[in-house]
Amino acid sequence: MPLPSPNLDDRRFQQFVDDAKRYIQQRAPEWTDHNVSDPGVTLVETVAHMADQIVYRLNRVPDKNHLAFLDLVGITLFPPSAARTDVTFWLSAPQEDAILVPVGTEVATLRTERDEAVVFATEQDLRIVPCTMSRLVTQVSGEAVSDRTTDLAESKDVLCFAEAPNPGDCMLIGLSAAVPDCALALELDSRVDGVGVDPRQPPLVWEAWTEDGWQSCEVDRDGTGGLNRPGDVVLHIPGGHVLSRNGGHEAGWIRCRVTEPLSGQPFYTTSPTIRSAEAYTIGGTTGSIHAETVLDEPLGESTGLPGQRLRLEHAPVVAGEPSVLLQTAADDGWQDWRVVPHFSGSHPDDHHITVDATTGEIAFGPAVREADGTLRQYGAVPPKGAVIRARRYRTGGGRAGNVARGAVQVLRTSIPYVSEVVNREAALGGVDGETIEEAKLRAPITLRAQERAVTLRDYEELARRAAPETA
Repeated sequence: MPLPSPNLDDRRFQQFVDDAKRYIQQRAPEWTDHNVSDPGVTLVETVAHMADQIVYRLNRVPDKNHLAFLDLVGITLFPPSAARTDVTFWLSAPQEDAILVPVGTEVATLRTERDEAVVFATEQDLRIVPCTMSRLVTQVSGEAVSDRTTDLAESKDVLCFAEAPNPGDCMLIGLSAAVPDCALALELDSRVDGVGVDPRQPPLVWEAWTEDGWQSCEVDRDGTGGLNRPGDVVLHIPGGHVLSRNGGHEAGWIRCRVTEPLSGQPFYTTSPTIRSAEAYTIGGTTGSIHAETVLDEPLGESTGLPGQRLRLEHAPVVAGEPSVLLQTAADDGWQDWRVVPHFSGSHPDDHHITVDATTGEIAFGPAVREADGTLRQYGAVPPKGAVIRARRYRTGGGRAGNVARGAVQVLRTSIPYVSEVVNREAALGGVDGETIEEAKLRAPITLRAQERAVTLRDYEELARRAAPETA
């Protein structure tokens, strides 16, 4: 059971007024008008109001000491965790050259009268690679592949599967290039021959060949109704898609495979056919994080003294590698500084800094007097007068980033030939930063566990510290 927080003085405004009026009767009995209209009572209430404020501040002294102790033992507030979601960029039309969506591209939700826009930034480069269809191969379950590219070029009707399809039959399409993380469109001139199936739920699965074998592709839309009518199929290709050799031909392979029907699901009585097919990329998907990128923020000049502290203009800081890229001006350009959790392993020549992600405070290494009287410098100190800047960092995070599916639809960065963007799944993982009250509750558990887990509460605390977004 925690010790009760002391209340150093529990008196309030009205008690001060009542006490003063009792003293008036003892010290000045001739003063008989104690109503609020009396000027003397007004003076009493003024002093009582000032005393009430002083008592309030006095009672906050234990909390202040508590927080100072937490800081002394290294208990810091957990910063917010940023939500993440995959965003898909759609092209205005197929392109002959690769389209690059650079890392840091910003997208956002719509701004409304009540809510500000929630901004996300891509975490890696996305290349939307152009492609064409180079091969068409069919394979009946348990048999060798059959190259049907020539038949398709002659506009013959090609059976996609066996005449009486069985689970495992497949149609393979070879692409001229691997298209990892891209949205692939297939324009198929299919015939209404694959009778017996429900066009809304055909017993088919689309897959792509990756470094780990065949992986399922997400079907964005199927306008063919299970290869039963002319239309297009749009697939989201997994990130590991690679070129491989099949039937003696190297290509980026995808396939449409017949699956076992579910309970009550209609199955093909005859195989569907196609007469022509085209393939091209119309978009791509990449990961994004709820954060805004800040570039080249000036922080001032170095004092040349150990332990100098600076504060970023935008906080909290989103974790990354690095969370902050700090630079100082040098004779030969800009000197990078590396973020470390603490200075205990830093030498005098190491360009190290620490960053408080919650407040955005940056600290250079201190000079500490050792037991023998020598002064040891932990981490380098920028020369006096050196210009300091934050070359790059990201700010954001919190529960506001947990937006719904389809909420991200605004391109804040213009990219040639990209017409729209959308998140196909809800953003997850956004957690607000820890409050002071939550830290005060956590501190005894942290000090007791000391990075070891014995009780269930210890495991809970260590897991929460390692991954706050899962709490």
